[in-house]
Amino acid sequence: MRRSLLKILKSKTGILVLSLAVIHTPVVFGENSGWLLPIGASNRISWNTVQLTRIGFFGEIRKARPGIPAHLHTGLDIKRPGRNYVDEPVYAASRGRVISVRQDGPYAQVIVEHKLPQGDKVWTVYEHIAGISVSTGDAVSADTPIGRFMNKTELDSFGWQFDHVHFEILKHRPRALKPSPKTPSRFYGTYSLECYTPADLTKYYFNPVDFLNARWNDG
Repeated sequence: MRRSLLKILKSKTGILVLSLAVIHTPVVFGENSGWLLPIGASNRISWNTVQLTRIGFFGEIRKARPGIPAHLHTGLDIKRPGRNYVDEPVYAASRGRVISVRQDGPYAQVIVEHKLPQGDKVWTVYEHIAGISVSTGDAVSADTPIGRFMNKTELDSFGWQFDHVHFEILKHRPRALKPSPKTPSRFYGTYSLECYTPADLTKYYFNPVDFLNARWNDG
């Protein structure tokens, strides 16, 4: 089976970024093969089916903007897999439990807690999504649609720069937050604006490519 990897390269600045390369290897469904891509791709265990935005790579330098310092991108910005601008689903990447939901505009977000076979936990984050269809406490699996990509009306309102899903995998429990009247089910936040160095990035986050590749090849 043809499969592509996002190989880590070093940019001129010395910061880790990702670029696309294609290799030919078999994909083995192993014990922990319940992990799939979070989009409705033609093959949910192949990076060959994934396109990222221009600045959507893991470790990409994000320039400073008003109120937010320069930082490193903590996940992948995955483009919608087709031309469906009505109800293109976003799925949970694996079996887990929803622990936080934010539904206030373009930064709408779902966080899912997962327990690995050895007992460790990881947390997946899905951001810039709409039509969220899960609530905190819900059990989900890789077949569970948790929301969808924004439709054209929403993108016209919030900006077409949000025409993707931001997907990240945390090593550490997300930071506890106090819910607000505007976001009553947002119990946790991520470290996405707090990673200023490669050391910060690897402390809090897995590279989603490496993490999923390891599960897909766990035979």
